[in-house]
Amino acid sequence: MLIHITRQEFGVDIDLIYATAKNVTGKVIYQNADCYLLECAAQHLRHAVDLARPHGLTFKIFDAYRPSEGQWALWNHSPDPNFVADPRRGSPHTRGVAIDLTLVDERTGQELDMGTPFDDFTPRSFHGDKEVSLEAQRNRFLLLGIMSAAGWDFYKNEWWHYQLFQSRDYPLIEQSVLPRPMVFISKPQPA
Repeated sequence: MLIHITRQEFGVDIDLIYATAKNVTGKVIYQNADCYLLECAAQHLRHAVDLARPHGLTFKIFDAYRPSEGQWALWNHSPDPNFVADPRRGSPHTRGVAIDLTLVDERTGQELDMGTPFDDFTPRSFHGDKEVSLEAQRNRFLLLGIMSAAGWDFYKNEWWHYQLFQSRDYPLIEQSVLPRPMVFISKPQPA
């Protein structure tokens, strides 16, 4: 079952980048900016929030569950398997068990410096990249430590991406299970 992730329920900021044109495609992908995770992933998110809070930190979520239509939009724009999963196989996002996020200083509301923006499809986004500043490296390790301690696995090419272990064991989830669709599919007009 998908759980609706809200600021009120989880104490996180939600900024679904694909609900805006400020994403790698330059186009709005999600017409409805609703954030969801599978129930077991939502429990791991709660644990991560509890681990971050004593450090004066919270999270900003860029993406979570992604309908296959959204996965296709990303793949059609950037068919690079180093950064976008082939939608024919599905992704941890289309299974509701992945989350893209960063750390935020609760006091200032500012994102911690991670060295690159979200969806920077370059080697500088890799977890172990040494070209980013030492501060960014520390912040990435802090994010990695909190998320790992909360039971999340990481993807080595994207500092922002975390998923449950054995994510491919979870079934693909169609957006038809949602109260309202996130991605609208345009139907061909009759001639």
